[in-house]
Amino acid sequence: MKKAMLTLVFGSAIFLAACGGGDKTASNNEGATEPDGEAIAMKSCVSCHGGELQGASGPALNDVGARLSESEILDIINNGKNGMPPGVVKGADAEAVAKWLATQK
Repeated sequence: MKKAMLTLVFGSAIFLAACGGGDKTASNNEGATEPDGEAIAMKSCVSCHGGELQGASGPALNDVGARLSESEILDIINNGKNGMPPGVVKGADAEAVAKWLATQK
């Protein structure tokens, strides 16, 4: 009986420890997480801008930070430009993508 109880306690401890885990996004003081701009861009932008953001049916974004500021990038994400529709990503996600893309030089 003691062995079964010990196994149950030990197994539960391992299970609960495995359920925790690090999140790759930064968190603020209120416990909310900041979106991962790179991950969102790689999910939302590759169909038009290519898997390496090298340009496909849309322009290359792999060096967009050398051409446009973060606010200019955010404006294009929010309002669209040429063939890009507005609001492909929105809100905090759009801000995170613009911030990350601005570092691509």
